[in-house]
Amino acid sequence: MKTDLNFQKILKEALREGGEFSDLYLEETHSTFIVCEEDRIEKMISGQDLGAGLRVIHQGRTFYSFTNRITEKDLLQLGDLLCHSIKEEKGEDEVLIHPPIPSPQPIVLPSPSLIEKDPDGISIHEKVSMVKRANDLARRLDPRIQQVKVFYRDYTQSLTIVNSEGKWVEGTRKGILFSVQVVSKKDDLIQTGYEPVGGTMGFELFNLYSPEEVAEVAARRSLLMLSARLAPMGRMTVVLSSEAGGTMIHEAVGHGLEADLAQQGLSVYSNRIGEKVASSLITVVDDPTLPNKRGSYGFDDEGVPSQRTILVEEGILKGYLYDRLTALKAGVSSTGNGRRESYHHKPIPRMSNTLILPGKRKPEEIIHSVEKGLWVKKMGGGQVNTVNGDFVFEVNEGYLIEKGEIGEPVRGAILIGNGPQILKEIDMVGEDLGFGIGTCGKEGQGVPVSDAQPTIRIPEIVVGGRESFDSLN
Repeated sequence: MKTDLNFQKILKEALREGGEFSDLYLEETHSTFIVCEEDRIEKMISGQDLGAGLRVIHQGRTFYSFTNRITEKDLLQLGDLLCHSIKEEKGEDEVLIHPPIPSPQPIVLPSPSLIEKDPDGISIHEKVSMVKRANDLARRLDPRIQQVKVFYRDYTQSLTIVNSEGKWVEGTRKGILFSVQVVSKKDDLIQTGYEPVGGTMGFELFNLYSPEEVAEVAARRSLLMLSARLAPMGRMTVVLSSEAGGTMIHEAVGHGLEADLAQQGLSVYSNRIGEKVASSLITVVDDPTLPNKRGSYGFDDEGVPSQRTILVEEGILKGYLYDRLTALKAGVSSTGNGRRESYHHKPIPRMSNTLILPGKRKPEEIIHSVEKGLWVKKMGGGQVNTVNGDFVFEVNEGYLIEKGEIGEPVRGAILIGNGPQILKEIDMVGEDLGFGIGTCGKEGQGVPVSDAQPTIRIPEIVVGGRESFDSLN
């Protein structure tokens, strides 16, 4: 992003009424957004969003404001606005300390992801064609399919981050997301299938997953659940496939390891560094340096270079995910997890690519070890209480395990448990690894993430369903 702004002057103005730190976040995002629904293109938008956010940290508190006008005059006015807010909050006898602001020199930090086919060079007609191909395939598969929704988005985000400590970081992020949702109906039964693909990559995504393949996965899942029997209920052994997506690790563990929640006492993992919180088979990392994953980046939204962070190592809690403010409070360095949805928002600690590392067991060996239980191929949404770790997760695609073999499909299963307890009880971890993608919401902000896990066995967990587990043949 090319600017002729006097960054020192803007940051100095922001600190006029006091403060230990200030930073300026400049963003220019170009994106294309296409939605096909009811067998027609409902939305097709290509646009640009340009803006800036200015922040001051004063005595551990954050003062933040933003604008979509990037001129020196507007940004100085933004700084003046923050000064008025700080002045209203501080004591009258407070001594102002104005830290010197070094002259910043720009550093370009590259993305860990290589873009082979830049979406900016692809015509809108070709993008629409991909959407239509998925829609057409799904609709002709089966007469029971009632609704199909196809979503496409690509973006190019150019960032400049400058702070009062002399840091000036620039870089570009690119990403793509493609998803298909299918609703099918048989008599009064309605079932939904959903499949998303994407990452920090370009149009080469469709070399990995054709639009037809994505549509077929979503459609087959929807149709399969029409003929599935009702899920059993009770305590049973559950095997989570590596294809299940990392909902369990993201929701039941990851959010509780974000430092702001931990510091506020809103996490079951608060003040537990060095304690055993999981089975010795479990190691959890957060890694935005992985190439082409949806949660990958070269630097976070505070300009801190990305890094791989070990959160749980062989069952022992090693650390949290920090942004600048929470790291300052803890007396540690930021882990590069200060993220924000856009310039409209201040940065907060967020996950990136969060995963349980693979173990040594073969996936089929884990399944064969179960006499009777549930195999979860695809997880759905859920809810987690980060304070005590209790969770409820839906199963989008599940199968009975009978005598060590995968049996018939079941629908309506719900996993009910406690994150720390379940992590401690996991007794088999596969050598495989599968990624899921999503957009994680927190405090009104959505950021792109991925999560991953190997095949894992939970020896006993409560499954909510409709049939008695003991009555199954």
